[in-house]
Amino acid sequence: MKNKRAPGFTLIELMIVVAIISILAMIAVPAYQNSMSQARRSDGQATLMDVMAREERYFTENNTYTKTLAQLPAATTSPEGYYTISAAACGTGINNCVILTATAGSAQTADGNLTLDSRGQKLPANKWR
Repeated sequence: MKNKRAPGFTLIELMIVVAIISILAMIAVPAYQNSMSQARRSDGQATLMDVMAREERYFTENNTYTKTLAQLPAATTSPEGYYTISAAACGTGINNCVILTATAGSAQTADGNLTLDSRGQKLPANKWR
């Protein structure tokens, strides 16, 4: 009589597979979260650039920047809703310079705010790459 081995996986084989999947997940999940954060940040950057372009058009017609974004036909939130846009005067006044701030909300809170002024300064610079 032959001793037949039952078909299937041993406990050791299953534990090795679980360990490999765990290691892959430890690498993949942070990389995925970083990619999502960058994608959401580009949503805010694009909205800031759009609002600034509208501010510049307004400036060429009126020789001043808007005091509120309500004067512009522009959105005050990014299309995906991760950032809220606000405008303020630079140190020299609203007639000469405007600074736009994209305030991070919901999933982007840890990423921080983005700013862009009418002189082209983008802060924080490392977030605008």
